[in-house]
Amino acid sequence: MAERAALEELVRLQGERVRGLKQQKASAEQIEEEVAKLLKLKAQLGPDEGKQKFVLKTPKGTRDYSPRQMAIREKVFDVIISCFKRHGAEVIDTPVFELKETLTGKYGEDSKLIYDLKDQGGELLSLRYDLTVPFARYLAMNKLTNIKRYHIAKDFDIAGQFDPMIPDAECLKIMCEILSSLQIGDFLVKVNDRRILDGMFAICGVPDSKFRTICSSVDKLDKVSWEEVKNEMVGEKGLTPEVADHIGDYVQQHGGVSLVEQLLQDPKLSQNKQALEGLEDLKLLFEYLTLFGIADKISFDLSLARGLDYYTGVIYEAVLLQTPVRPGEEPLGVGSVAAGGRYDGLVGMFDPKGRKVPCVGLSIGVERIFSIVEQRLEALEEKVRTTETQVLVASAQKRLLEERLKLVSELWDAGIKAELLYKKNPKLLNQLQYCEEAGIPLVAIIGEQELKDGVIKLRSVASREEVDVRREDLVEEIKRRTSPALCIC
Repeated sequence: MAERAALEELVRLQGERVRGLKQQKASAEQIEEEVAKLLKLKAQLGPDEGKQKFVLKTPKGTRDYSPRQMAIREKVFDVIISCFKRHGAEVIDTPVFELKETLTGKYGEDSKLIYDLKDQGGELLSLRYDLTVPFARYLAMNKLTNIKRYHIAKDFDIAGQFDPMIPDAECLKIMCEILSSLQIGDFLVKVNDRRILDGMFAICGVPDSKFRTICSSVDKLDKVSWEEVKNEMVGEKGLTPEVADHIGDYVQQHGGVSLVEQLLQDPKLSQNKQALEGLEDLKLLFEYLTLFGIADKISFDLSLARGLDYYTGVIYEAVLLQTPVRPGEEPLGVGSVAAGGRYDGLVGMFDPKGRKVPCVGLSIGVERIFSIVEQRLEALEEKVRTTETQVLVASAQKRLLEERLKLVSELWDAGIKAELLYKKNPKLLNQLQYCEEAGIPLVAIIGEQELKDGVIKLRSVASREEVDVRREDLVEEIKRRTSPALCIC
């Protein structure tokens, strides 16, 4: 250690010598010679063991959000939350991690995606994988049997014993309202029922023990071909080709209420109790969806399986549609943006007495929607405001910092979103340019004459029109000009 310290001191002194020669404008040959000595000393020193090199990056699967991205994100959240509130939902929150045993056995093949944490004082913990299982734990722990809630601007659930399909229909209505309001493109909501799937598997000859794993295979049909799904069922999961073909006859069908009615007449499927219950509920659901005016957005799709283990009834998934290349072709789904379903047995898994609380809900794919909105705005080269500042307090002459500080304080106290530049004597042109760059609609300009007259010059950045406003009327005038209903700034 002493030898290394001595060598480090020699490197420091040689470095100072090189810098001194450069300042003295010594000859290039002399500087070059001393630099060579410095490099030789550094080579002897070797890497600094005390410093660890690391890559500056976010963890895999995460990202930072810039002010522009957060402004877009907040607008998306505002649309979603306003819809949830319009439908009477309360808001709750739960920890970002749960006891590992709370999450274990609830997600089927997706369980491998759960992140485990180190032992925390005797408790094995995992990061929550979704918001549905923590919600079910919350209901059981607090002995709740009835609530309509939303969570982190993405999940909405209705818990309680109600008449069939009314809450389910409202969830689908909410999904359609949000996707329409966000204006991200044409979409289609696929619906199915786990009972129909299980009944179909049973009549096709799938062993009970393989229902969930075959369900997981069927759920891949929106991403890969039927042949690939069949190969997985036969090659990896042990079904016979005949059973797989029988499943294929069903899962490649999709349509509206007419398909529901057709399957109600199916000689095999209609004889299965589970499938019959699911089909009758879907028929009722389509009646309510027609009354809600969204039946044209819904497709009964027998390939929709939703891989999570906890679903027990109706399931649904919204996909964005890609415009067909050739006339007559069906629109193609280009990715899921929302999903959900009924899970009547999940709360009972946590209740000590096994009491069930029927639940149905939906989850909005905010990350995917955010990316779509961001790409659309970039394509349109649309400017996004990253602040909500209504007015900049500016000065037209020097030595008016105190007056600017007094005025901006008055505006803040009155609830006005206001800014000022952090310079004693900023140029008026610089202040106006800042407003244009930041999208601030108004400028409140103080000058010596304005102070004498007891007025503030209010300037519209867009039109460049200026008007003198009495100081006591300024707050109301700013509110009037920047209100959403009447933005005349």
